[in-house]
Amino acid sequence: MTTQIGLSQRQKAAVIVRLLLDDDDAGGLERLNIESQTLLAQEMAGMELIDRQTRDAVIHEFCDRLEAVGVTFPGDLDGTLAILGARISDDSSDQLRQAAAIAGRSDPWARIAGLPQTSLSALANAESIELVALMLSKLPVEAASETFIAMPRDRARLVAQAMSMTSGVTPAALKRVGLVLLQAAEALPKPAIATPAADRMGAILNFATADLRDDVLEALDQRDTEFAEGVRKAIFIFAHIPARIEPREVPRLVREVDQAVLVRALAAPDEADAAAADFILANLSQRMADGLREEREALGRVRTKDVEAALTEVVGAIRRLQESGQITLKMPQDED
Repeated sequence: MTTQIGLSQRQKAAVIVRLLLDDDDAGGLERLNIESQTLLAQEMAGMELIDRQTRDAVIHEFCDRLEAVGVTFPGDLDGTLAILGARISDDSSDQLRQAAAIAGRSDPWARIAGLPQTSLSALANAESIELVALMLSKLPVEAASETFIAMPRDRARLVAQAMSMTSGVTPAALKRVGLVLLQAAEALPKPAIATPAADRMGAILNFATADLRDDVLEALDQRDTEFAEGVRKAIFIFAHIPARIEPREVPRLVREVDQAVLVRALAAPDEADAAAADFILANLSQRMADGLREEREALGRVRTKDVEAALTEVVGAIRRLQESGQITLKMPQDED
């Protein structure tokens, strides 16, 4: 039974929200649109004391309404896809999100940030300087950096100069720019194999022996230097750890690798691998690093194939951590 208590529906909502705010675990206000959040805050700002009887009546009415609900739907695409989960294919999910963004029913920039690097680079080289500057302003730093570095030098200078004009853009204009870029991205040719060839070849060579990897790269240099350079950037080997992994993420990596495997990897005799081993040990606690050094010394001479297998396992662990979002690899630096 609904109790008439003299408060408007917005005021009742404000009372319920105020009670929920006392619970640190309660959340969800961020899921409201900006207009609803603003109205709620304005309503709360105009209220002062609510007596116990009114509070209890609001709670009872709220509970009565909840009990009368049979089933609820999210009311938006993101919530709907979250409910459907794996029951809907990735292609269908992506198509729905793309259509919603192009139609203006969702944030186009979230879709742009999820585009493959090849598409971002294509947009950066095809669209106007001003649009590209706005795109780099909205992209995550790593994606923006990679897109910027891939541009021709003259174009990169112009984009950098245009970045100074992005601070005054309005949210409405920014959304329109996002829609333009998203429509342009939709018109780009879509390869049958999503992963770039250089990235696939680099991933394969990650797990090859050092001599095979060097032979393949040498052959690629002779046939296609640009492709060979792309493969080199995609390769991640044990020796790259100091340049590509943040020192604070070393303990997380160590926890991911079996200790016996890690010790064999730390015993690698190659100069670059030894430097990577020193980097790992330098970024662990003194006690743990000393323990690993003692185990390494106790190993004696380790067979080359066992060392290479250990190095491969460590690289595999890094890739798993990267794919799960637990660590972020720094971009490789171009050589002068």
